[in-house]
Amino acid sequence: MGFEALAHGFTLVFEPYNIFLILCGVLIGVIVGALPGLSSPMAVALLLPFTVGLEPIPAISMLAALYCAGTFGGSITAILINAPGAPPAVATAFDGYPMAKNGEAGRALGMAAVSSVIGGVFSLLVFLVATPLLAKVALQFKPAEYFALAIFALSMLASISGKSSIRNLISGAIGVLIGTAGIHLTTGVERFTFGIPEISDGIHFVPVLIGLFAIGELLSQSQTLNVTLERISSVVIKLPSREDFNKVKWTILRSCGIGTFIGILPAEGSTVAAIIGYNEAKRFSKEPEKFGFGAIEGIAGPEAANNAAAGGAMVPTLALGIPGSGTTAIILAAFIMHGLRPGPHLLNETPQFVYAIFFAMLIANLMFFAIGLGGAKLFSRITLIPRTLLWPSVVVFSMVGAYSFSSSVFDVWVMLIAGIVGFVMNRHGFGPAPLVMGLILGKLVEESLSQSMILFDNNWLRFFESPIVVLFFVLTLLGLFWSTITRAMVKLVNRKRPDVPLERGD
Repeated sequence: MGFEALAHGFTLVFEPYNIFLILCGVLIGVIVGALPGLSSPMAVALLLPFTVGLEPIPAISMLAALYCAGTFGGSITAILINAPGAPPAVATAFDGYPMAKNGEAGRALGMAAVSSVIGGVFSLLVFLVATPLLAKVALQFKPAEYFALAIFALSMLASISGKSSIRNLISGAIGVLIGTAGIHLTTGVERFTFGIPEISDGIHFVPVLIGLFAIGELLSQSQTLNVTLERISSVVIKLPSREDFNKVKWTILRSCGIGTFIGILPAEGSTVAAIIGYNEAKRFSKEPEKFGFGAIEGIAGPEAANNAAAGGAMVPTLALGIPGSGTTAIILAAFIMHGLRPGPHLLNETPQFVYAIFFAMLIANLMFFAIGLGGAKLFSRITLIPRTLLWPSVVVFSMVGAYSFSSSVFDVWVMLIAGIVGFVMNRHGFGPAPLVMGLILGKLVEESLSQSMILFDNNWLRFFESPIVVLFFVLTLLGLFWSTITRAMVKLVNRKRPDVPLERGD
């Protein structure tokens, strides 16, 4: 892929009609991402039939733009009303919503927009330069590697939210247990269905997510309806300062690398990237005690990571024909529908098409940056709406979102039950976020473990044949016991060091 192909791809995208379609994709993506229960895969799937009559490049550009903007859109409601519009935005709500409650909604939304764009552009540059090399790395991941990666992600739940690591791990374990409900893919055995047909396919995490966060917060807010909150509008709509960006610059850079790498791994995605990005932001922060109470790094970390994962997921999709996420699986179907087959042939024969997709996603990132940053002051005014008007609207949107996920009334009941559970968990110090993460990651853990044991003929010692698996297991142990190890090392050093008083002037 040379300069001529790059220039050709540029000219293919920069036509008024294509720019208009990309803008339409961005607007749809932001709206869909912001509505709880509606997701980018759903929007891309619904838009797919309307692109049949389009040329390949305009069609794929519009779908890719929707994908990029939808990932960012979920942060808007996550910050404003604690109702993540999409699973990747769950981690953003941990500190975004506390900032909104503190009257800093504009600052939080502005940081989310800037971090999202930096993460997206970073991953696109990596995608452009290193697609063949990074695709080879992704091919090294087999079921055993995915199992180790999922275990590593689960170990991070100990510090992801709440005050007690033990309670967080218990919540995550409950989430993994709930994720086992339904028919086991390997054996075909039904588990925890209780004769309810809807549970046969498993409990969907989107209704659980909406219930735990939105309805749970509604029940918590109902206890303080008589409390008058005074919020100064000039503070609410204030955007991030230069000091804020200096504080999070290394957090954003670190999350860009994490998100791009996670996105490249087939079948992973933005949610896992956001979890790890948030956890690493807290791990390297100078003020980790502020996380969960409105730390600006708690927004920059997951937002940069989940948007970087969106660009990274296009690497295996275009280079190998293997979708890097649920949305790119639908985009892959769009390629095939338009007579194109992503893979080495596409890279070698029509590199200008790859460059065209790169420029389309780059334009989309710049567009939703303008929408996100320019609209932050407008969006942030939502927090000034009286709660007696705001929260009934949240209930309506939550019910619509839960139902629209699979057009099932059962999902609405799941959402309501999850809301009550989330309220009770918050009152007793259990973080609801680890439960959702356990539910999302639990299926990956179970499926990859089952596949690995089949490949290894039930010999679990063969997990340690892979250096990648061993690396993730070591990182898991370090993540769980790092504080214990550091305390033991400090005690050991202090015990060996003699207490020699320093003289004045030393």
